[in-house]
Amino acid sequence: MKKEDLRIIYMGTPDFAVESLKALVEGGYNVVGVVTMPDKPIGRHGSVLQASPVKKYAVEHGLKVLQPVKLKDDQFINELRELNADLQIVVAFRMLPEIVWNMPRLGTFNLHASLLPQYRGAAPINWAIINGEKETGITTFFLKHEIDTGDIIQQVKVPIGENDNVGDIHDKLMILGGKLVTETVDNIINDNIQTTQQDNIPTEELKPAPKIFHDTCHINWEQDAVHVHDFIRGLSPYPAAWSKLKTADKEIDVKIYEARILETESSNTVAGEVNSDGKTFLHVRCSKGTLEIHSLQLAGKKRMSITDFLKGFKFDKTTVLC
Repeated sequence: MKKEDLRIIYMGTPDFAVESLKALVEGGYNVVGVVTMPDKPIGRHGSVLQASPVKKYAVEHGLKVLQPVKLKDDQFINELRELNADLQIVVAFRMLPEIVWNMPRLGTFNLHASLLPQYRGAAPINWAIINGEKETGITTFFLKHEIDTGDIIQQVKVPIGENDNVGDIHDKLMILGGKLVTETVDNIINDNIQTTQQDNIPTEELKPAPKIFHDTCHINWEQDAVHVHDFIRGLSPYPAAWSKLKTADKEIDVKIYEARILETESSNTVAGEVNSDGKTFLHVRCSKGTLEIHSLQLAGKKRMSITDFLKGFKFDKTTVLC
């Protein structure tokens, strides 16, 4: 079978998923339908509807778009069947019911932003960096009942630099993901795949990647500087690690986007203690070691460099981050 004859349904929602759809469309593959989330209400009164990045791309390129509220809805299932897909591809979408993922004759494969079986879950890039990993990657695998557990088709490894944040790795994996998706499709067309069961991959401990919430992002300055640094970059630029900045007369929330390890040895300090010249630097003590903050954002303000922040903020001897 030629790629032009293989009927593909693509499922995805955010920017990360656009690159793989773009690779398919520009590569001449036959995408017969795109499934994405319903338009999202935005604005003060929710009166404006915003389409997902995947929908915007699909509409611009004349692709048929389906936006089911419920994936088991009879009308949606019937529309899906009428498209008569040979293969479905899922990138950053929702968990599919079996009636959907088991529909095409060649199955459904997913692109996941980790080296499975590690970091199964909703936030694999974040948790890999938070945990101080030196490498991560992308995986294509066939879907089955349990989330992110299906047989692996292909993987690509990517190094994580000591100061890389989520945005850096997200963009690298996004680009490589588009290439891996088309390569996986080609190998399926040519019957040139050898899958690997995840249970057969030796690993000492499986590390999960659960969804991240606001409370998850609260910085614990009682950890050492290396761990706090990993935590900050593992949440930057989104959703961003945060802390409370306390002075003698006020307490405000502050998001911290960028920091560097100043030193790792000192331990006779109070965690969260702040040191600054009031003009050019802001240092924060951890349980062991010190971080230098480079950029942050006060509640209700824009992100700013530390020098801009210091122009408008006055410290006192009691100032701490907690």
